[in-house]
This record gives sequence, structure tokens and C-alpha cells, in this order.
Amino acid sequence: MSDMITADLVDLDLSADTKEAAARSLAERMVAQGRVTDLDGFLADVAAREAQMPTGLDGGIGIPHCRSAHVTEPTLAFGRSAAGIDFGAPDGPADLIFLIAAPAGADDAHLTILSSLARQLMNADFTAALRSVPDAEAAAALIRGDEAPRVAGGTDAVTAAPAAGDSAPAAADSAPAAADSAPASGDSAPASGDSAPASGDSAPASGDSAPASASQDSAVAPGAASAGATAGSAAPAPAPADSAPAHAAPAGPFRIVAVTSCPTGIAHTYMAAESLENAGREAGVEITVEPQGSAGFTRLDPAVIAAADAVIFAHDVPVREKDRFAGKPTVDVGVKAGINRPAELIAEVRGKAARGEATAPAAAGEGAGTPVERAGDSTEGYGTKLRKWLMSGVSYMVPFVAAGGLLIALGFAVGGYKINKAPSVMDHFIWTQADSWGALLFQIGGVAFGFLVPVLAGYIAYGMADRPGLVPGFVGGAISLTINAGFLGGLAAGLIAGGVVMAIQRVRIPAALRGIMPVVVIPLISSAIVGFLMFVVIGKPIASAQKAMTDWLNGLTGTNAVLLGALLGLMMCFDLGGPVNKVAYTFATAGIAVSDPGDSAMKIMAAVMAAGMVPPLAMALATTVRGKLFTPAERENGKAAWVLGASFISEGAIPFAAADPLRVIPSSMVGGAITGALSMTFGATLRAPHGGIFVVPLIGNPLLYLVAIAAGVCATTALVVLLKGLRKPAPGATPTETADGGTTPTAPGRKEQPVAA
Repeated sequence: MSDMITADLVDLDLSADTKEAAARSLAERMVAQGRVTDLDGFLADVAAREAQMPTGLDGGIGIPHCRSAHVTEPTLAFGRSAAGIDFGAPDGPADLIFLIAAPAGADDAHLTILSSLARQLMNADFTAALRSVPDAEAAAALIRGDEAPRVAGGTDAVTAAPAAGDSAPAAADSAPAAADSAPASGDSAPASGDSAPASGDSAPASGDSAPASASQDSAVAPGAASAGATAGSAAPAPAPADSAPAHAAPAGPFRIVAVTSCPTGIAHTYMAAESLENAGREAGVEITVEPQGSAGFTRLDPAVIAAADAVIFAHDVPVREKDRFAGKPTVDVGVKAGINRPAELIAEVRGKAARGEATAPAAAGEGAGTPVERAGDSTEGYGTKLRKWLMSGVSYMVPFVAAGGLLIALGFAVGGYKINKAPSVMDHFIWTQADSWGALLFQIGGVAFGFLVPVLAGYIAYGMADRPGLVPGFVGGAISLTINAGFLGGLAAGLIAGGVVMAIQRVRIPAALRGIMPVVVIPLISSAIVGFLMFVVIGKPIASAQKAMTDWLNGLTGTNAVLLGALLGLMMCFDLGGPVNKVAYTFATAGIAVSDPGDSAMKIMAAVMAAGMVPPLAMALATTVRGKLFTPAERENGKAAWVLGASFISEGAIPFAAADPLRVIPSSMVGGAITGALSMTFGATLRAPHGGIFVVPLIGNPLLYLVAIAAGVCATTALVVLLKGLRKPAPGATPTETADGGTTPTAPGRKEQPVAA
């Protein structure tokens, strides 16, 4: 944490009277150090996180935090308020305020460090030392872990924990209720070891090492000695078996597994984990926690879950892979309950276990949640789920589009434009003839293209109903090809297949038949239903609609074609690889996903690819011609954007759009519309669905095609430079080549990163 907080990021006399003012005061210090590029944008992200759930904690702590595109590196600022500031905690104002700023793409190591701080905040000695630290440098060293916590008298907090507990409300608030009435006597600390699991003996208030073993046994809780001391005073040396309910197995202590998570996955996630571990030690139970943080999570060993007697979920976002914990007594609460009342949760889940109250076990093919739900989106509305189901199919289809399309285009390039009339290479292949190799490439690509609609339908159904949806989805997609219903038929088949499987899964069946449901019953019934509907009911109308759309595309000329090109260009640049972008791209690939695509379909494909190349190329050009308008990190991203844009990877512009959406996205849309319209005007055609400038030899009218791209890139670049020039450059944005030693504020002791080799 040495580079995350310095004395310049500490304010021991924070004078703000509201949480907004406190966040602004601490954020201004981050801006002065070049760690936040846009103060108002960053504060908007902090406020958005605060709106999801108050960040005040019992014990006088406030932890406003967020992930933001305006943050250049993970940063922590600390403020101490004499009057206290309301952050929404039940016990009143906070006097210790930690502003945590994580970049939108923060790596696992940095997020682990931030989680380490979150765990330390559960240590009463640590918070007491912060309340008495005399100067900013000492506070920064204490937070970094360079110094052990000390109380006002200068004694190590490890030996002065009772005094710290008396002066710090966090000690009382973060401990179970039993500790409130017990004298905080250091002499009683050994009793904690006696009444806790054996692993608890080795956990004396070593908060710095806590995160390293967060996913292991519960013997890693910082402050366990002081917390355990109070518990030991209240209940002198009972054995674990004696203190457990009568139903507990005599072979060992009561075992609990827990999952914690919060919307940003940085602070509350790990604080709840620490609080539960501390309370588990005091209650004499073994508790193992799986924090599902923003950097991902390490799954608990299935053997640990199987051996657990009960489960606690303390979360504000859906638990990932929740089915692993099915069939056990479970308490399901918000993450703040895990922080503020862990002892109550443990008592509640032990009571459920004593009464035999357990959740239903997960059956094969049931309860596991769909891929969309496992991604953490099971609580979203139907419209959002529908979009995700469709994108699930598209994402699996795109590799087939790219591979098949490029192979077909290479076949034409090698063998000429009549290669589609060549006989099968099984019957006629001459090793020394280019035409034979062209035919081979074309026919392999054609086979790959034959999977497009079945894969689309199959994985739409997979997104809805998991693996049981694959068979009816693929069958429905194949039928769509058979009846010439094309992509529209594939979309309908996928949705129908997923819906049919979901309906079948809701039917209660005898336990004896559950084993054959996913292997025999569900594929059989769902395929029959989907096949009937596609062949007899909806197939013919969809095929007619598909033919009408194809005829309309082939008939586009003049102004209509130009307007369509502009519209597709706007869509490609609106969200840079997002759903709208994918709709335009799928529309284009649908037209060329045949062995002999029409001229209009190839023009649409050319316009879509050209427009998609504009944003990253424009950002690369803008960072080259007016680098002082961009931060060092953005200039580095600009170098990569040259390659990404040339390769038709629109996502290369996302870092710029995320940092400054109101300037970058409209500018990109203007350039994309210009390029799309010009490409259609020039009559450029493209048989390959991907490749960027690397497939220029396969493009009809390649020179005019490049002119269309260049026009859009120049327009977007000019607009971005103009709009960014109307505001003051962000801190740290001046290029190092033009720095004269004092024009740009930089953090003391921090070197400016080079931006050129």
C-alpha cells in the first residue's frame, strides 16, 4: 500500500460538515497528486455508489468508495473529523473517513490491498490508533502498515487493547452483543483461545496479515485477541462442544460457510467477511468465508462446503454459483448486516440447523441458475434479460462468422469470383493449382457459415436455460436453415427452445426420474415441441419475412442506401462493442452469411466495418496531434488504438469514451455516420465480416473505401480536439516532452511515466 496513500492524502482536521463536502475535500487532494483526472466526474461516481447503499459503518467509520474511469491509479485518502459527518450509519456520525478510489480496470493486486484496509477497519486497535495519531505522516504509515497500531499513550495497541476498546466505539459496535456487558480485560484473552476452535490460538491481533488467508480457515481475523477477550470474560472457558446446541455433532465444532459481496466489491465485501470471522471465533464455531469481490473470487473447496453445517449469505448483489450451497440451513441478508450484527446471524443460522430448516437441494439440471443468472444478473428485468439472452447467442456466433467469412473471402481472393461454382474438393483437388486451394478455402468457410444460425439459436437457449437448452436450440436453428427462415428464424427458435425448457424444468417430477431428465426427457420433449412449431406454425411466416427483408436490402439504391449507411455508422459508434453496436454488426453479417451474397449485402458489410474502425483510429490520431489534451495513460492507450482500429476492434476507443463520454461518443458517432454514408455512396463491397485494413485486397473499390474511413477519422478527431480544447486540460495531462519543471503538479516523490520510447 506504500504508493496508495501518502501524507499529502491525509487530513487530520477535516472541516467538512456533509458527506459530499468531505468527499470533495479528500478528492481535491487526489486531484492535486494527479491521481484523479476529473474532479466532478469522479465525485459523480462516488455519489452514484453512495446512492446504492450508504457507506457509513457502526463505530464512527465512513468509507465512500467507487471504481471510476477518472482514477489513474488505486488511491486512498483519509480524513479525521472532530465534529463527525453523517454517512448513514445507524449509530451516528463518522469521525474516520476513508475515500477509496479504484480505476475502472484496477488489477487484482491493487484490489487485494484495498480489501486489506477494509479488514483492518474491523480491528478496534487500528481505529483507536487512528483517532489518536498525532500527524499526517504517522497516519499514512499506520494505514500502510509501516507501523504497528499505537494508542495515545504511546503503547502498542496489541498490549493496550482494553483502553482502545473503551475509547473507540468501533470496538463495541463490531463485537457481538455478549461483549457489550463484559469487562475488556486483557487477562481474559486466553479464555478466547479456549472457547474458540484450535486455530484461534494463533490469531493475536495481527490485522496486517488477514487478507492473505481470507479464503482459508477462520483463524485470520485481525483483532481476534481483543474481541475474544470480551467473549472470554462473559463466558469463562466453556468448551466448544458445551457451548454448541444439543444437536451439534460431538466430533467437532459447528461449521459455517459464508459468502459476502457488495455492489463495488471493494470495501463492504471484505469488512463483512472479517466481521463474520471474528464473531465466529467468539462463538466457538468454524466459519470459512468466500468474499466475492470485484477482482473475482476464489471458490471454496467443495469439501469445505460439503462439511459445513450451515450457510450465511451477506450480499447486496446476487451470489455467484449459489447452487453450490443448496440443501443446507441458510441465512440470507444484506452485506451491512454481516458487518453490524454477525453474532446474531450466527445464532440465527444455528437455530435453523437445530430445527432442521434447510433449503431445497440442487437437482440435476435444476437450481443451478442460467448463465445470465450466474453472471450476477438474476434480479434484472425481463427486457435486460432478453437482451442478454440474444447477446449470448451472438457472442458464440461471432467466431463462426469471422472464421467462415474470412475463409470464404480468401477463397475468392485465391480462386477468383467464380470459385463458388467449383466442384467439391473431395472429387477434384490438384495440389499445384491455385484454383483448388481457393475452392478448398471457400468450401471450408461455407461449412463454418452453415453453423451460424444453429449456434445462434442454440446459445440463445443456453443463456435462458443452461445446457438443457442446447439440443432444442440447435435443432430449431437447423430447421430454420431447412425452411429458409434464416437469422430471424434462428432468433425465434432460440427463444422458443429456451422458453420450452424453462417450462419443463418447473414441472415437479418424482425423484426417481430426475436423473434422466437432462439426458433424455428434456431433449426429447423440447426438440419435438420446437420442431413442431418451426415446421408447422411459425416457420413459414418467418421465412416470408426473411425473404422480404432480403429483397428490400437488394433493392436499396441512391439516397436510401446512403441513409442506411449513416444509420449503421451511428449504431456502430454509439456504444463501441455494446448491444447497439452488435445489432448493427449482426444485421450486416446476416446478409453475407450465404454462399452467394447480394451486392447490397456486401455494401452494408463494408459500411459497418468502416464505421467501426473510426473511433479507435480517431482517438489514436487525436492523442498524436494534440497530446496535451490527454493524460499520459490516454496517450499510451492511443498507441494501442492504432492497431486496434486498423483491425476493426471498436473497443479500442472504450478507455477514451469511459473517461470523457460527452465529448468522445458524439464525436465518434458523427465520424461513423460520415464514413458509413460515404462507403455506401462509393459502392464499396466486402465479403469478409472482419479483418480491418488486412482484408483491403478483398474489398470492392478499396481506394475510395480508405477515403471514406479517413474522412470519418478526421471528422471525429477534429471534433474531439475542439470539444476537449474548450475545457482546461486535466491534471497530469501535459506531455512530459513539454514539461518545463513546474507547469504540472505531480505527487512528491513520484516520477512522471514516460510516454515515448
